[in-house]
Amino acid sequence: MGREMTGRYLITGATGAMGAAAVEALASRGIPVLMACRNLAKAEAVRSSVLSRVPSADIVVRHLDLASMESVRSFAASIKGDSANAPACPINAVFHNAGVISKGYSLTDDGFENTFSVNYFGPWLLTSLLLPILPADARIVYMVSLTCRFAGLSESSYLQPSARDFSQLGTYARAKRALLSSALELKRRHPALQVHLADPGVVASDMIDMGHWFDPLADIFFKPLCKKPATGVQPALRALFSSVGEPRYFVGRSDRPIPRRYLTPSLDERLWSATVRLLNLED
Repeated sequence: MGREMTGRYLITGATGAMGAAAVEALASRGIPVLMACRNLAKAEAVRSSVLSRVPSADIVVRHLDLASMESVRSFAASIKGDSANAPACPINAVFHNAGVISKGYSLTDDGFENTFSVNYFGPWLLTSLLLPILPADARIVYMVSLTCRFAGLSESSYLQPSARDFSQLGTYARAKRALLSSALELKRRHPALQVHLADPGVVASDMIDMGHWFDPLADIFFKPLCKKPATGVQPALRALFSSVGEPRYFVGRSDRPIPRRYLTPSLDERLWSATVRLLNLED
């Protein structure tokens, strides 16, 4: 347990069903957790709930809105100790759990489509800003999606879909595919990092509510057939504790090499460079 105790495990989207399950699972193992959440009231409720079952849990809550690059920068500054509002908070591992399936097309204040901001740009920038303070062999786990296999991501322009290009599942799939791509490119650029992908499958959570008339029917007939959040998060938890050096794809009860359909290094590099430009960073 020694390595895990040198810093906190950061979980984004920790108020969601799987995020909350991950918080409790890690806390139960005696691992200090940092919940990075947009809604602090919900985060405190999750924290209190976990503490009621795991009184010894060491859980810190801090605000993070992945739809705002300013919020991402402020959060990273607070972790580094560059903020007067919060002390430095050492991080040992990052679980990119947060995600959203936007119900309609909208742009954030940064000019990014909301689905791409939360699922891609926010996690990309957060990782980039935290790298200087993470251990060289830090564990970084990305929650991807089975929809990635249907994503037609081939040009950097897809990082900024127009209203005409938008569809709930299609845009979500492309955003998650871009996240997957960034994870593999991150590993190429920082070989010592332990970078893994986790696919939860179809989980009974609010995220699969599509905002349509059939949602109540799905609650009755579909959700009971889906995985429970505590089950859906298991691949990610196994990835967080994996000691395998090469990236692995964790799904169900197994892990495997990254599927060949996702091995697109040329595309990964182009998307990385495009992201650097869009975020006004230096590569």
